[in-house]
Amino acid sequence: MAIADGAGIKIKEDIYWIGGDDRTASLFEGSFPIPEGVSYNSYVIMDDKTCLMDTCDSSIVSKFWKNLRGLLGERQLDYLVIDHMEPDHGAAITQVLETYPEVTVVGNSKTFDMLNNFYQIVPKNKLEIKEGDELCLGKHTLKFYFAVMVHWPEVMFAYDLKDKILFSADAFGTFKTLSGALYADEVNFDRDYLDEARRYYANIVGKYGSKVQSIFSKLEGVQIDMVCPLHGPIWRGEHIGYIMEKYIIWSLYEPEEKGVVIAYTSMYGNTAAVAEKLALMLKKRGVEKINMYDVTRTHPSFVVGDAFRFTNIVLAAPTYNNNLHPTMSAVLEDMEIMTVQNRKYSIIGNGSWAPQSPKILEERLSAMKDMTKVGETFVIKSSMRPEQTAELEKLADDIAASLR
Repeated sequence: MAIADGAGIKIKEDIYWIGGDDRTASLFEGSFPIPEGVSYNSYVIMDDKTCLMDTCDSSIVSKFWKNLRGLLGERQLDYLVIDHMEPDHGAAITQVLETYPEVTVVGNSKTFDMLNNFYQIVPKNKLEIKEGDELCLGKHTLKFYFAVMVHWPEVMFAYDLKDKILFSADAFGTFKTLSGALYADEVNFDRDYLDEARRYYANIVGKYGSKVQSIFSKLEGVQIDMVCPLHGPIWRGEHIGYIMEKYIIWSLYEPEEKGVVIAYTSMYGNTAAVAEKLALMLKKRGVEKINMYDVTRTHPSFVVGDAFRFTNIVLAAPTYNNNLHPTMSAVLEDMEIMTVQNRKYSIIGNGSWAPQSPKILEERLSAMKDMTKVGETFVIKSSMRPEQTAELEKLADDIAASLR
């Protein structure tokens, strides 16, 4: 059968990518800024039986259908595998079932519960998968591994026994569009994608580190030659080890590298001035990697991403209404939810008449798992006095020493 032009991109002899980029959305999941957009990936296996691996988001549904119809031509779709039921991969499910009424929907019990909850669909034909089940398509056979809570309860991975391809749902994905580069080895991933891949992991999957470790245990000894996620570029060959190693580090809550993330909020510039002074002092002490965020202007997800990256966290905030400034409280809440742990932290607090921020920062940071305080809490009353410089220098000394 001839494949029509514009019918996706062949990634293996019988397997095609039919995804697309969304540059119109400003937020992912209604929460996370995506200034560089996001990609949505679906895949089709053209074997004795045809198989669609997940559908797509509503933003690319037109392109999805052009690709799918171009591939299938007059053939029927035999199987729709739903590895992940989240609606950004399910917007075309209803139309797929209407267009191909004899299709068999493949999922697990939780998949079908969610399919009914989201779309009020009870498939005419369904195949309910159990852990380790296999589905033969002809030359290709898919084996299923449950990846519970990576990052939803119904998630499963499908592994193609023939071509050693892992269809990994949301795992190993990233924010940011593909912009013509389908494979991770076609770009400078460290430069162009790593920050967004880390931010994606930390804020989408981050709290489920033990579940990520569980799926790694299931896949131990399995030869994987290609990883096809639902977001971001495809991984192949020796480059697979790169993203696997990142996921191991992140899921164990180990710092990726030595460095400091300084997040501050400031009402009139005084707390910000202390944070800037500290950054300069750290740089003079040879600290190479310092990222600073004004959290009145920066979404917490960027801070959480760097909290997963670096060994050290410095939070600086004023008191507000006898409490912590709400923008910093939002950052801490996200850190708590995503179970940031095993980090070194330092505190800068401010209050004009009843400074509460130092106390609250200490309470919340120290309550996180395996956190180690570095240096004494640095407190200003409205603004920093010249005679406090030595005290701030001491804090810089302590932070720099903790990085050696």
